[in-house]
Amino acid sequence: MVIITTTGAKSGRAITNPLVYLPDGDRIVLIASNGGADKHPAWYFNLLADSELTLEVGSETYRGKAELVADPERTALYDRMVERLPGFAEYRDKTSREIPVFAVYRTS
Repeated sequence: MVIITTTGAKSGRAITNPLVYLPDGDRIVLIASNGGADKHPAWYFNLLADSELTLEVGSETYRGKAELVADPERTALYDRMVERLPGFAEYRDKTSREIPVFAVYRTS
């Protein structure tokens, strides 16, 4: 699990969300599955508006920058998450939307 703190796209307030993540070298991958709902999670819009965020992984807290990943890498990363946590296949099957994937790079 990772705890992310983003800036609210509408409110400007700090908003915290716990998420599962996929480790990927020196970055982590976040998947905006929203449990397979037909709309993106609020944190997705927050990262589009301001890609800077704070991450808490274990006992470590650091700043990062999120980048939306495009295909074919998006699909490859999503498939890796499905291998790790098969429930993500169900999320993909439940919705007609393309589920966004973010790569988050450490900045501090």
